[in-house]
Amino acid sequence: MTEEKAKMSTGKKVMIFLICVLLLLTIAAYFVGVNYFTKHFLPGSQVNGFNCSYMTAQEAEELLARKAESYVLAIQTRGNGQESITAQQAGLTYSPDGSVEKTIRQQDRFKWFLAFGQQKSYELVSSTAYDGARLYQAVKELKCMQNGTPSSDAHIVDNGSTFEIVPEVEGTQLDEDKVQEVIAQAVISTRLQINLEEAGCYQKPAVYRDDAALIKQCEQANQLTDIIITYDFADRTETVDRAVIKDWLVIKDGECTLDREKVAAYVYELAYQYDTFGNTRNFQTYDGRDITITGGDYGWAIDQAAETDALIAAVKSGETQVREPVYAYEGWSRDTNDIGYTYIEIDLANQRMVLYKDGYPLVDTPVVTGNPNIPGMETPTGCFALDAMQSPAVLTGEDYEANVTFWMPFCGNVGIHDASWRTQFGGSLYQWEGSHGCVNTPYDKAQVIYQNVDVGCPVVVY
Repeated sequence: MTEEKAKMSTGKKVMIFLICVLLLLTIAAYFVGVNYFTKHFLPGSQVNGFNCSYMTAQEAEELLARKAESYVLAIQTRGNGQESITAQQAGLTYSPDGSVEKTIRQQDRFKWFLAFGQQKSYELVSSTAYDGARLYQAVKELKCMQNGTPSSDAHIVDNGSTFEIVPEVEGTQLDEDKVQEVIAQAVISTRLQINLEEAGCYQKPAVYRDDAALIKQCEQANQLTDIIITYDFADRTETVDRAVIKDWLVIKDGECTLDREKVAAYVYELAYQYDTFGNTRNFQTYDGRDITITGGDYGWAIDQAAETDALIAAVKSGETQVREPVYAYEGWSRDTNDIGYTYIEIDLANQRMVLYKDGYPLVDTPVVTGNPNIPGMETPTGCFALDAMQSPAVLTGEDYEANVTFWMPFCGNVGIHDASWRTQFGGSLYQWEGSHGCVNTPYDKAQVIYQNVDVGCPVVVY
């Protein structure tokens, strides 16, 4: 039993001795490593892209100098293109400045045993120099810098039936300043390759297909043009549809809306075509003569400002509709023949007045009109509208006062009325016994006219 205990004690001592030896060896190896990597690069050390593991400063500098002489920068371009710039083109040189040795000293050499299987990269640009003018010219002469295709923004187009977004196109045009900067940085750090697309050197579209504002504008454009507005001019119509509205669209404050000036221009053309207020008219008289009527205040006139606002509101409502313009002045008929078939016709030369009712001559009577031989007393000519109707009425002037039963003014103080003080009408009486401009009418005829017309009735005087 004592012998066995002795053997076990001896074994333990041997084991403890071996552990101590191993520990001492490990400590010795550790400090050897610490000492070694005081002057050598740690495993996995990359300097300017080159493997300098276990190298001294001098060895690393010799490597960097050799690599600088044979340096070639590979330049990847869009579309798998490849170009290069050599050390000679860039005027690249390597001049030791102590930065390699400084980098070795700054390593964490006390953890050298952790460096295996890891990689550490250093860029020592201060030791490398290039000729700025030569490199600048070399970059400018790269094929990718010649005749690049510009990028185009995503935008809205009219395909004939709707608006749609055309996607952006990324071209091949480079940002020259950016390329010069990226390549210069790569050369000074002797990187072996760069990708111009990854480096953001290509000019990018400013607007992409998924741009929220662009999508919204396209939707608004389609909403505004998905409508038909029909203007009703009795025997004629005008249609405001997509073909018309699309030319009014404008982007304002980020919104697709209607250009008021363009809408106003359309309304102006509408008024130019359909307004008849004060127009010269061709007219056929009661006895079949074709004459021209000028002057007067009868007819239709669109209120252009109000109609512009109304048309914009109608388009924005999105409701297809039939409408009439907002009028400043209105006639009795909206047909091409805006006088229509109910009107009063006064022939000054023949001192005759005819009332047509729905195309039928209801009244045909001699009259006495204004005295043409006294300035200011002649009956005005033109196409007018009855301004008012009053029964009875008292007519007053500078030197007269007359009571009448039927008063129908059509041009200021000039109008049609009965004249009970007269016993004769027609002929040439107006030449010396003419009125102050009014149309003196037999009582019974004035009564029929009064009973069959209304305010606005056309009065044609010639």
